[in-house]
Amino acid sequence: MFKIEDAKKKLLLCSLISMIYISSIFINGCIKESSEQEHTMNREDSIPKDAIKITPEMDVFPPIIQREEWEMPTPLKGAVNTAGAEDSPFIIPDGKNFYFFFTPDVDVPANEQLLDGVTGVWWSTKTDEGWTDPKRVILNEDVSLDGAVFVRGNTMWFASVRAGNYGEVDIYVAKFKNGKWIDVENAGIQLNKEYDVGELHIAPDGQTMYCGKLGSGEKKDIYILEKIGDNWSEPVALPEPVNTNEYNEDQPFITPDGNELWFTGESRLGYPGPAIFRSIKQPNGTWGVPEEIISQFAGEPTLDENGNIYFVHHFFSADMKMIEADIYVATYLK
Repeated sequence: MFKIEDAKKKLLLCSLISMIYISSIFINGCIKESSEQEHTMNREDSIPKDAIKITPEMDVFPPIIQREEWEMPTPLKGAVNTAGAEDSPFIIPDGKNFYFFFTPDVDVPANEQLLDGVTGVWWSTKTDEGWTDPKRVILNEDVSLDGAVFVRGNTMWFASVRAGNYGEVDIYVAKFKNGKWIDVENAGIQLNKEYDVGELHIAPDGQTMYCGKLGSGEKKDIYILEKIGDNWSEPVALPEPVNTNEYNEDQPFITPDGNELWFTGESRLGYPGPAIFRSIKQPNGTWGVPEEIISQFAGEPTLDENGNIYFVHHFFSADMKMIEADIYVATYLK
């Protein structure tokens, strides 16, 4: 059995609920999940009765768009956002299936989240009426903390704190079969112990992995790995201008055409909290100078094929206490 004492040593789940870093690539087509993968508890009932649902009008530090190609970010419409914390978003290219991490109370430690029956990965689909009521995605028959989802084809990669890990947080893989995510397996000793990769995305060709991991001096950098047979090459840190000496770079995302690298880092424009950056691939194959696209407590970007940016926004009080988190979207102006 998974002991709570072990969980206390594993409080980090790929920065899923982190005030420093708020915490694909893409598939063709739309994955349909069956009603059999229902959650066992109601999210709303798990949220503390005195929890405050922050609205944009109440937000002390609203996200700010820095480019005219997108509308100002707004909360995702529908049933996804609550007074709890919605985090770590991932959307498939056609914009119809959406995965996210949920926990009802940001002040509850991870060892208690393990047993609350609701903390973990959730899924919603888009219809003509909007986003459906989310369902929990069960990825372990025993207790675990799962999140940081990336889906490509019928394969899901995700981070998990559970028994049998090689490290504190391991990467796992699941397969979509008969309307469920099953055949969950540890991604292996190479990725989880030898390389200790962090939150990852795989380029459209399936041969290149981008991941966040600790670099020199315990600084977060973005690394790249190449597929070699059934294994991956040793991670190599991306050179400047993506990785820098003074800032952290993490939570990479590659667009469907492979030409844009998005990631989370500290604001370079003087705004508090994390910001979202975009780097464009140059004619010679290198990555260009990153540009800050969304500032002020914005992180973990994921884009659909229409260029809409989905991300997590954490609400902070004026005295810098985190209150909750929601999923926001910045709609691309076609």
